[in-house]
Amino acid sequence: MEKIGHLINGELREDCTDTQWVYNPATGEAIRELLLAPDALINEAVEIAKAAFPAWRDQPAIKRARIMFRYKQLLEENKDEICKLIGEEHGKIAHDAMGELQRGIENVEYACSATELLKGEFSKNVGPAIDSWSEHQPLGVVAGITPFNFPAMVPLWMFPMALVCGNCFILKPSEKDPSTSLFIAKLLKEAGLPDGVMQVIQGGKSVVDGLLTNDGIEAVSFVGSTPIAKYIYEKASQNGKRCQALGGAKNHAIVMPDCDLENAANQLVGAAYGSCGERCMALSVAVAVGAETADNLAALLTPKLAKLRVGAFYDNDNDFGPLISREHKQKVEGYISSAENDGATIVVDGRNPFIEGYASGYFVGPTLIDNVLPTMTSYQEEIFGPVLQIVRVDTMQEAMALIDSHIYGNGTCIFTRDGEAARYFSDNIKVGMVGINVPLPVPVAYHSFGGWKQSLFGDLHAYGPDAVKFYTRRKTITQRWPSANVREGAVFSMPTL
Repeated sequence: MEKIGHLINGELREDCTDTQWVYNPATGEAIRELLLAPDALINEAVEIAKAAFPAWRDQPAIKRARIMFRYKQLLEENKDEICKLIGEEHGKIAHDAMGELQRGIENVEYACSATELLKGEFSKNVGPAIDSWSEHQPLGVVAGITPFNFPAMVPLWMFPMALVCGNCFILKPSEKDPSTSLFIAKLLKEAGLPDGVMQVIQGGKSVVDGLLTNDGIEAVSFVGSTPIAKYIYEKASQNGKRCQALGGAKNHAIVMPDCDLENAANQLVGAAYGSCGERCMALSVAVAVGAETADNLAALLTPKLAKLRVGAFYDNDNDFGPLISREHKQKVEGYISSAENDGATIVVDGRNPFIEGYASGYFVGPTLIDNVLPTMTSYQEEIFGPVLQIVRVDTMQEAMALIDSHIYGNGTCIFTRDGEAARYFSDNIKVGMVGINVPLPVPVAYHSFGGWKQSLFGDLHAYGPDAVKFYTRRKTITQRWPSANVREGAVFSMPTL
């Protein structure tokens, strides 16, 4: 059985005794053995990173950016192997894995512009012969804790920008699919990154706690569920660390009576069921305005779901694959049963599908639930599976009130032909990322990603311009060189312009 170790000081380490299995979710079989880091290894990695930091910090930004240029090329050259690892351990279909990787590469491209991003501000003669300027200085050693659903993309949201800003980085990937993150981290050494600047520590909650309490870690970035995000944000803050923690979501799409309903239905299918619904930006609720809109939408969606292909990652004709684990499959099916018991209508039932050759896989088929009420547990909580729910309302105002009252505020969209309605929606909805006839409004790499309410803990969003602010601290210098011909006495009043 292949072992998955740690990346410490540029070398793979396998000197650990505690292990756990990594499974292929399509077959339910254990395929690799993950080595779990003890506290001593966490501390060693932090100390190595601290020792590597001064030399890395002092490298010119252009030299750090050149490593990222080479790294981007290596990611592209190794794309097939990366997508294979994503498929084996996560179950994501090959075409979807390629899309994930490309989105991550776009963040590397943005990091390549470090020389522009890290330029400070300069003001001459803010006072008599006094100049002032600001600099973006790195924090030191920072950590990233990443989720199972994007084992390539989310790490690439974090460490490329952290590194070009001059920090050393410690990555803790998900223990459910760790091989992808380890592989892409190893490519950094081939790109020219000095040893000790990037480390990978494998493990579960004990490793997370070890990073959150280690005095050598200056900042922590996290993406995952809201309960864990809240825990990480609070614990990091208690230990004096800067933290951004992205949590869960319940993303609504308002379907207006005037929209192109056929197009909206097609967009909903991709946005709700892509990646088996294991996306924090998945559209899991369609809020249909008007009974006729809801009836027609359900009628359009039903035959489309019957045509979806569910199966293993290597067949590019499949639309989506399995869920990440047997426990998560049971959880998703439990939400479907909960909605049924609460009186919702199961239009298309994806529980326990038959996937030829994969009887032990963690599959749930596309599921459509109509007549869902806001009081139902399946509506209130994040399902994180291939389930789309239809909620019926009478007006757009009622739909917006529904969205605004939910505890999550990650993403939302509206399908309409009415520009006035779209503008009112985007101006007033209390959600962080908004789409107008765009079902997955994930910001491009040179904007920043983040939700509102309990979808984000912290002041700054992920990647893009906010990443520069998160991974650096501002220093402002005010300077004057005294003239030999001018001597001043003590000044006791506050200096002003």
